Amino acid sequence: MGRNTRKRRTPLATKAIAASAALALGGGGLIWANFYASAHESSNSAQNQTKAAAAQVATISCPDVGQKLTNVPNAARSGVAAELANLDKQITEAYARLASTRQAQTNDPSFVQNAIVSPLKSKRTATIDRIRIDIQRVGGQFNNALSQLAACTTQTANQTNAGGQANTGQQQNGGQAQTGGQAQTGGQANNGGQQQNGGQAQNVGGQAGNGPVAADFVDITKVAANVQGKPQNGANASTGTFTTRCGVNANKNHNTDNVIVAPGVANGAHHLHDYVGNQKVNAFSSNNTFLQAGTSCQNQNDLSSYYWPVVRVQDGTQDFDQNADGGGKEGNVGKILTPVQAQIKYVGSPASKVVAMPQFLRIITGDAKTTTNGLANANAHWSCTGFENKVQLTTQYPICPQGSKVVRTFAFQSCWDGQNIDSANHRTHVAFADPASGVCGNGFKAIPQLTMRLVYNITPPTIQNGQVKNAYAVDGFPEQLHKPATDHDDFISVTKNNLANKIANCINNGQRCG
Repeated sequence: MGRNTRKRRTPLATKAIAASAALALGGGGLIWANFYASAHESSNSAQNQTKAAAAQVATISCPDVGQKLTNVPNAARSGVAAELANLDKQITEAYARLASTRQAQTNDPSFVQNAIVSPLKSKRTATIDRIRIDIQRVGGQFNNALSQLAACTTQTANQTNAGGQANTGQQQNGGQAQTGGQAQTGGQANNGGQQQNGGQAQNVGGQAGNGPVAADFVDITKVAANVQGKPQNGANASTGTFTTRCGVNANKNHNTDNVIVAPGVANGAHHLHDYVGNQKVNAFSSNNTFLQAGTSCQNQNDLSSYYWPVVRVQDGTQDFDQNADGGGKEGNVGKILTPVQAQIKYVGSPASKVVAMPQFLRIITGDAKTTTNGLANANAHWSCTGFENKVQLTTQYPICPQGSKVVRTFAFQSCWDGQNIDSANHRTHVAFADPASGVCGNGFKAIPQLTMRLVYNITPPTIQNGQVKNAYAVDGFPEQLHKPATDHDDFISVTKNNLANKIANCINNGQRCG
């Protein structure tokens, strides 16, 4: 079976960015105070070096076991998913301990390793072994190399994927989200986010102390054009479009579950999602409940679920979940912003006709864990109105000029293996088309490509003395530091009254439907 993980070039070395700080707990969230070495201390004193080294530990990096599980028997998937959710919970708990023990870290350079990283390895070892038992119990094969993924490391701020560059290398999907064209985020961004305090201890930034930082933002007017043209249509191209109007989640249908990745696990996402389309989606939903639910879509035959992490503005305000799991308790703070526009459109293939999406097909695009996984599966596109055809960003949030709005777009995988509605790692049953030709490889079939365009009214953040004011960011796992590249989108195809075939026929016939 073909894989959809087309590796990127390694990003250019990132500039040092803000790292760690002292912490105080308040209001259920993580409130950080800047921690700097005293001005009168000798710059080469052992004490000062120990403090700086300890404070620069920004986050915990653990191998993503779920991405390596490509062959899990159906009978074991429920148990394995629960254990993978346990791994995520263990990491968030370890990160919370990392964040709340900054003073101990400055006093003892071995504290993080002995009190956080080593115990985490022990927990992960036991959990991975339970995954092995679940798989082997039903006759499946377990790759013993996965046991080596128990150990975690720490990352300093300049080891994360944020920095003073907007160059992420080749875009994996080759798709500009609203058009299916190609977007490549090259070019250097001059955002003023360089390190300001030399070798002193730095802070990780953000209202909750886990990002974003100044280097995560760029003035979009200072980024060179980087969007390339889409592949030319061949003789058998499917050139139509189908638009479904499902609203902007004005009714505030939110939860911190993820029924695709962590079915049956409350707060499996550890961050808040907006939901449009199907109105009964949570960790405990099933294909049967999807069919019985209402929909926010104007086309009542579209019961599909479209969901994405919320965007918040970190202006010092608190929202309803300030003291809740997945919200303020896990570093997702600030005012939740509702998009002013949400366009959901299916487009065709430049190389072939498309087949209808199968009922209950699941697709996740992007990677919520790029800060620790790297950018191989990143599929974030950030831009501003008026710039979308010129600049698309993956590793930075745009600062838009006056009168321009923030735009986040997604172009989902458009090739399907023809058999499975999901896969063990939720990736290998779908793939991106070749970015140059638009052809699906490895015997995969072209399906309508789901594209989404979300537009937000956001007061532009400002950067002063290397610090970002009134930042905005997507929700995420707390240890991911709210990096722009962690943006992702989720989809479950649920239709009735032959809608899936109508969408495919519309696209194949070159029509504009919706």
